[in-house]
Amino acid sequence: MLAAQILINALVLGCLYACIAIGFSLVWGVLNVINLMHGSFIVLGAYLAWGLYRSLHIAPWYALLLAAPLFFAIGYLIQRVILNRVITAPVLVTLTLTFGLDLILNNAMIYYLKADYQKLSLVPPMGSVSLFGVVVPVDRLVATVAALGLTFVLYLILRRLRVGRAIVAVRLDRDAAVLMGVDVNVTYAVAFGLGAALAGCAGVLMALIFPISPLTSTAYLGKAFVVCVLGGLGSVSGALAGGILLALIEGVGSAMIGPAHATTLSFALLIVFLIVRPQGLLGRKGFE
Repeated sequence: MLAAQILINALVLGCLYACIAIGFSLVWGVLNVINLMHGSFIVLGAYLAWGLYRSLHIAPWYALLLAAPLFFAIGYLIQRVILNRVITAPVLVTLTLTFGLDLILNNAMIYYLKADYQKLSLVPPMGSVSLFGVVVPVDRLVATVAALGLTFVLYLILRRLRVGRAIVAVRLDRDAAVLMGVDVNVTYAVAFGLGAALAGCAGVLMALIFPISPLTSTAYLGKAFVVCVLGGLGSVSGALAGGILLALIEGVGSAMIGPAHATTLSFALLIVFLIVRPQGLLGRKGFE
């Protein structure tokens, strides 16, 4: 029974981890930019959900409708106004730039929102469901379904829409995409906007489950990084597989040696994958 509970928890949490990582993977894979602001975007999305529920009693799933366009606009503007100026520079330049922007954003959150932990508590609580002795909180199920929905939407955008095909084309061959009439700077901005939107929406969903503080941005960024390495860059299904694998390792590790060592286990797994299979489980040259 314990094994079944760990497996269900891993599936639920893994879908949320995939939602956290997929925007990070998109930006890294298409723009070759390691966006260190990603964790702060997630925390900011969580605060958006918390603030809307606390002040206007708007449920978090409705907050997704605001978070998606708002964070897309923020990401689009950051890419167009700042990052596009150095997009062709060595990766260390963009890494340093996003690090500086993240410091500004995170310190602004600490100044205005304080570093204290907050918790979004629904009234009345949603309770839990039990099936064959396995108990799952309903709020986690709702967040999981929403995370899967967001992942599927990104998959459809990349597969079905013209802008998604442009993103894939730029990822595969930037010069050939230019020759085919693709506006690379706009495509980069759209990809970065989608990454920011997914981060903001992931934050809204995480607010349903975990306490909120600007101090958690580093942990979210670390999980996104680990999931990308485990699943492989440029793969929607890879992000999902990496998220579930990370959640499974954390769950088994917590049960066997204690939750305090779960993060250590995940980063140990990261090192093993970097040595043995650096392309990840389902990494590929282009997006699906």
